[in-house]
Amino acid sequence: MKENLVLEKSFAFSLSIIELYKILRAKSEFVISKQLLRSATSIGANANEASAAQTKKDFIAKMAISSKEARETHYWLRLLQKSQLVPLDYNDYILQIEELIRIITAIVKTSQNNLKR
Repeated sequence: MKENLVLEKSFAFSLSIIELYKILRAKSEFVISKQLLRSATSIGANANEASAAQTKKDFIAKMAISSKEARETHYWLRLLQKSQLVPLDYNDYILQIEELIRIITAIVKTSQNNLKR
């Protein structure tokens, strides 16, 4: 079976966010950590749904949702970093999500351009 970069990276990212979530919860951060967990794990879930899309439009719609979730995740990570509610180094997570955003955005744009042809 052919490797799917987005599925692999989003799954690995979800696992790393689950670990971060455990740390945040252990340090009594309950609100933002839950938002982060939901948006971060939704990236891969929507990318997986897109991989089983019945039409190109369906694929684009699911990947666009994945892109929105990635951007929301980026927001929560930046908020955690800047607020220092829980003083940790969030840089690696931010770099990972920025890479996912770039990849997913490229997929959506390319798919939309191919649909127009």
